[in-house]
Amino acid sequence: MRSARIRRTRDACAVALASALALTALTACGTSSSGDDGGSEGSGSSDPTAPLDPEAKVTLTIDCMPPTAKAAELKEWKEDVAAFNRTYPNVTIQGRSTPGQCLEPPRFTAMLKAKSQPDVFYTYFTDLPQVLDNDGAADITAYVNEKTVPLLKDIDPNVLGSLKHDGKLYGLPTSNYTMGLLINRKLFEDAGLDPDAPPRTWEEVRAAAKRIAALGNGVAGFGEYSAGNTGGWHFTAQMYSLGGDVVDASGERAAFNTDLGRRIARNLHAMRWEDDSMGKTQLLQWGDLQKQIATDKLGMFLAAPDDIAYMVQQLGAKYENFGMGPIPGGKATLAGGNNYMIKKGISGDRIKAAIAWLNFKNLTVGKGQFDWARAKADGLPVGVPQPNFWLNDSKAKDDAARVEHATMPVANFRTFMDNPVPGKAEPPKAQEVYKILDNVMSGILTNKDADVDKLLATAESQVNQILAAR
Repeated sequence: MRSARIRRTRDACAVALASALALTALTACGTSSSGDDGGSEGSGSSDPTAPLDPEAKVTLTIDCMPPTAKAAELKEWKEDVAAFNRTYPNVTIQGRSTPGQCLEPPRFTAMLKAKSQPDVFYTYFTDLPQVLDNDGAADITAYVNEKTVPLLKDIDPNVLGSLKHDGKLYGLPTSNYTMGLLINRKLFEDAGLDPDAPPRTWEEVRAAAKRIAALGNGVAGFGEYSAGNTGGWHFTAQMYSLGGDVVDASGERAAFNTDLGRRIARNLHAMRWEDDSMGKTQLLQWGDLQKQIATDKLGMFLAAPDDIAYMVQQLGAKYENFGMGPIPGGKATLAGGNNYMIKKGISGDRIKAAIAWLNFKNLTVGKGQFDWARAKADGLPVGVPQPNFWLNDSKAKDDAARVEHATMPVANFRTFMDNPVPGKAEPPKAQEVYKILDNVMSGILTNKDADVDKLLATAESQVNQILAAR
């Protein structure tokens, strides 16, 4: 999600890492330490709408500085710090980098409980309840306005809405995504299918999957997850795509043990066992389907657009081999994303400095993460449809720059871009719900004699227990 980020792994999986509790502090700019007092700060103004006091010496610790292994991204981070300091020489940015992914759920939870998060910390949209439960984020509503974030009105309100609770704003977005149907264009052509017209219904998906699987040589037509919370994540996406839900509007009851839920489950079971179009290897999770489609062993699966950049950068695939269409069904699509929050309890000047940095780095067309000319020059992917949370003139300018500096055939994603599907947020207690629904998906895909009614009824009872414990 910007250069590729493996964002769904965190949104959909609770990845446990043995070294998850350790933070490695790296200084991106400046040498002063960042204790709880934030360095020597000026008195500043108590008015949150007043500009940052230029006499205030502010030090900010910021999560998710790119690691040294991501040389191009780290180069750009350092360039952005230097450019930011030309306007704000009184602000010292100290970046923190962690091994592996930017945010691992166990480390994040432990950090929140210990109150050891940086001043500016990285979260997923779904993390807001956990952050608020731990009293971890500052209410930045009064600090965010058209002076501090000039393009505020051009940010998709649905994206900002993911960062609000009871009308109060607790974060600013870094990226967003919606799910669609990712296809292997080569396999579509080999099977006599039009790669510029990906399936738009689940009936069309099933028919196309059979034709692709008929190519033989171990090729699967359609792939699905069923482990590591990702199976439940994709079951949710399919429910949304047909107008259903997995948790009711009250947030207190499961909503998937319905005719629609049974229809989805039985369709997958039929594709796996009657059509033999989903491959024999199951219990897959994030990363497995990407490897299959990147090596021409899989025709299509549900994904977010930045999977494409990941497969090229990490798996050696070619951009031109992939295309994308909207999620079949088209009623709604699962949406998510990433953001930064600001630690509760830090001074007003530090909050103002944090918002100024986030605006420069993540919320300005043509700068920071949206400097597509620089990204291209640095060998990073340009042209992936998302993140794209802009509206109005900002969207037009950003879209034009993506096309101008594209490093990939953006026409391959036109069907996805030209047919936007309304995004829908993940359910309450998403990871716990997904873990339970993994059992439905694994049962369907590993057992020819699976009892769909029983699988859904058992999952419904378990999800109701989880929701009752809120």
